[in-house]
Amino acid sequence: MLLEINQISKQYSNGKKALTDVSFSVEKGEFVSIIGPSGAGKSTILRCINQLIKNDSGQILFKGTDLQQQNKKGMRTQRRSIGMIFQHYNLVSRKTAVENVLHGRLGYKSTLAGSLGVYSEAEKKRAFQLLDQVGLAEFAYTRCDELSGGQKQRVGIARALMQEPDLILCDEPIASLDPRAAKVVMQYLRKVTNEQGISCIVNLHQVDVAIAYSDRIIGITAGEVAFSGTPSELGQEQITRIYQSEELLV
Repeated sequence: MLLEINQISKQYSNGKKALTDVSFSVEKGEFVSIIGPSGAGKSTILRCINQLIKNDSGQILFKGTDLQQQNKKGMRTQRRSIGMIFQHYNLVSRKTAVENVLHGRLGYKSTLAGSLGVYSEAEKKRAFQLLDQVGLAEFAYTRCDELSGGQKQRVGIARALMQEPDLILCDEPIASLDPRAAKVVMQYLRKVTNEQGISCIVNLHQVDVAIAYSDRIIGITAGEVAFSGTPSELGQEQITRIYQSEELLV
């Protein structure tokens, strides 16, 4: 088991309870989608996994290591194996696609080497290979602010792969994309799990997309797990329970 989430809870300082006793696990090479209405706690789960925010209780085990027990240096090491893809790309707009992909190696660099942009020839070669894999070889020297949304997200995928991760967390990766670009991004993410054995956890609003690409789906409602099962087990009754509405159809 790559990742084990055991009864994590989180309450924010304003009193809002974001998560309550959330538990699930992820196997190596598994594609897991988390669905649920806005504000249900999907993003909070991802941020707790990589400890960008601290959960109040419960346990997060990544490759057998309790992430909450890690100091700053230990967590930096753990994050090397956890890639992150964001809804709004989180790229450095003024830098080229290949420069952004190389940023995936920053977790392996000293502060000085990272600030100076010192990379080995092998790392540079790998960055170009990854851009080729996501269909962007010809845009390697294009500034990211000149790329389309779908192209930016594929740069984000290449950057995450540059870390050589065991797990990739994707926070609404297609929410800002048109349907065609969204399909391309989801196909690349699914390819990562199929061909490289990298686990993916993807937050999605689109139920049909979750059904089409996932090995397993977690449904979150008001910070609690309302469903956990395969796409074939997710029917209208379960969707109604997750979204608390009968209007959403598969």
